[in-house]
Amino acid sequence: MANLSLFDLTGKKAVVVGGAGGLGQAIAEGLAEAGAQVMISSRKEEALRRACAEIKEKTGLDILYCVCDATKEDQVEELLAAALEGMGAVDILVNAQGFNKKFPGTEFPVDAWDQMFDANVKSVMLTCKHFGKYFKDNNVHGKIINLSSVRGIRAVGNGGGGNVGYCATKGAVEMLTKAYASDLRPNVQVNAIGPTITYTPMMVGILPDDPEERAKIAAAMPAMRIGEVNDMKGPAIFLASAASDFITGSTIYPDGGLTAIG
Repeated sequence: MANLSLFDLTGKKAVVVGGAGGLGQAIAEGLAEAGAQVMISSRKEEALRRACAEIKEKTGLDILYCVCDATKEDQVEELLAAALEGMGAVDILVNAQGFNKKFPGTEFPVDAWDQMFDANVKSVMLTCKHFGKYFKDNNVHGKIINLSSVRGIRAVGNGGGGNVGYCATKGAVEMLTKAYASDLRPNVQVNAIGPTITYTPMMVGILPDDPEERAKIAAAMPAMRIGEVNDMKGPAIFLASAASDFITGSTIYPDGGLTAIG
């Protein structure tokens, strides 16, 4: 009989950066459903309040929040302090922040490039730096989960082009994950989740409106469908739990099999 307690997060304390929508909100909800006390952060308080209310309405669970621009080191330090004050400890860090701007590679604006590297890479380094130090200094068996993408290893194909900046940032997240897995060993496991195209608010306006065009995108994946935010819950719970204690420096791809076919 399976030992489901391996996946139980009761008593664990989790911080989800970028938890006010899309993949981050779904992950925060999943961790809370698995028993963790959760604090979400984002730059906008209104979005955080909305996310907490939505999770409460769906699950009956209370979620804490803290406004934080994770590209600012002082605000990351304040987030850690707020999490410790509000929850007493931190065991799990999820980095779900970031965005994509699509431009042809020959026309990619430098300001968009810099913005993406700040939001998608610098912020991940800063949170791993400070939460990782807390884990090490306090001998915490910590878990860090970074949001990468199939674009971290797969530059072309499903979804079209224009991803020079996004591919570069997610490739950097993949290597940050491996590097911090080494630096924070042995008590802290650092892994990543690399989804494919997923229905999120960020994807509105990027995915085609035409059902036939969407079907063509889905047909490129063995699972024959586009991802849903709830597809991220299982991988996140697994990587946050004792079930993954012997896994570090790795990326799980909830991608409908996309990376399996080249």
